Amino acid sequence: MLSTDFRHNTETLDKLLRADESFDLIRRDIIINNRNARIYSVDGLVKDTVMGKIMIFFYGIKDDAFFADAETFAKNCVPYIEVNTESDENTIVQNILSGISAVFIEGFDKAIMMDTRTYPQRQTSEPDDDKVMRGSKDGFVETIISNVALMRRRIRDVNFTVKPFSVSRTSKSDVVLCYMEDKVDHKLLDAISKRIESVKVESLAMNQQSLIEAIYPKRWFNPFPKVKYTERPDSAAANAIKGNIIILVDNSPSALIIPTSIFDITEEADDYYFPPLTGSYLRLARFLILFASVFITPVWMLMIQNPHLVPESLRFVLPTDDFNVPIFWQLIILEIAIDGLRLASLNTPTSLSGTLGIIGAIALSEFTIEAGLFTTEAILYMAFVTIAGFSQPNYELGYCVKFIRVMILVLTVLFDVWGFALGVILTAVMLVTNKTLSGKSYLYPLIPFNGKAFINKVLRLK
Repeated sequence: MLSTDFRHNTETLDKLLRADESFDLIRRDIIINNRNARIYSVDGLVKDTVMGKIMIFFYGIKDDAFFADAETFAKNCVPYIEVNTESDENTIVQNILSGISAVFIEGFDKAIMMDTRTYPQRQTSEPDDDKVMRGSKDGFVETIISNVALMRRRIRDVNFTVKPFSVSRTSKSDVVLCYMEDKVDHKLLDAISKRIESVKVESLAMNQQSLIEAIYPKRWFNPFPKVKYTERPDSAAANAIKGNIIILVDNSPSALIIPTSIFDITEEADDYYFPPLTGSYLRLARFLILFASVFITPVWMLMIQNPHLVPESLRFVLPTDDFNVPIFWQLIILEIAIDGLRLASLNTPTSLSGTLGIIGAIALSEFTIEAGLFTTEAILYMAFVTIAGFSQPNYELGYCVKFIRVMILVLTVLFDVWGFALGVILTAVMLVTNKTLSGKSYLYPLIPFNGKAFINKVLRLK
């Protein structure tokens, strides 16, 4: 706790902040009405023009009556909106490192905290991963205050609540829960709040993913995602209005939406920016493509292993070209090669990424077919699988589909028809036994069945 000894207070803060070893920690000594004062702030996180005007105001104070205590001074002599007083040293240090300016004045046992911070950020623009053909073109950025403001702009309701947390021992990252007080599941809200408060990690190095893994350790063998990510403020606001909880983490340009079912994860903003008929078609097309991308290569493998069971009308799907690599290994190699190209494109300069894609496509198609490594059918089906992966709005769901597809493919090769059936059963079991973060069914409203809600999830009727 602070004392009224100005020198003691400033020396203590200098030690706690290790101010002599960090060049970006600003300590500005001034005189206010013949009293010593010191301002602490972080260079680059403070509004210089605002602080300059505040200091000019400080220099003009001449009335001793304003110096009775810190609260009196703050009420009468600090021309700023976000101001409070604080006496706990550790809280003061944390606030300073967060960008808040602290003013110590001789004779006061509290510091005056002014939220004059500003964070460097990129311009708000349409997110690369959540593009829509219609609708707003703004997206979340790395500054949590700006992200909350983007949601607040869309929800002008007193029930919209933003609950703050400070997480981790080292980074002390800012985390907020956004929700509608009159619609949220308060039992889930309390559980999440307690888990966040009890998180014991050094830092949230990977932002949201680190937070989710800390508060909800999940079973690694079930790949179905339980959290929906979005970089769109309109999507986050719409989910908050429906009663979901939105988690924002500072330095992350996306929001977490919980709880989330498999039907929520497959939704896109375009479903609601088009008329109901068009939105329903897009949603049904997405479901159909998702289903096809899971089973297309395992079913083809099953046909190759049992050509006598293939009807005459479907025999054209069987490979006719000569090949030197077994079909199973062709599919596995292509699964890995496609991911390799995807990773390479992420690390390729933008000016060369198009060229890399063209070269990769040629290398994986024409040359490999002529060399007898891959069949035309294998290239075709894996091309469909790759394109289908981009039709899903959730990256985690895309990789989940890949893992399920490979599992069924391996079981089909090992145990033929029974292996295919086993793969389908295991997939169904993982879906049925999976739970949302609220403990409800991952397949709701299909299981337990709610007809009206199910129709609204499959079709965009309103």
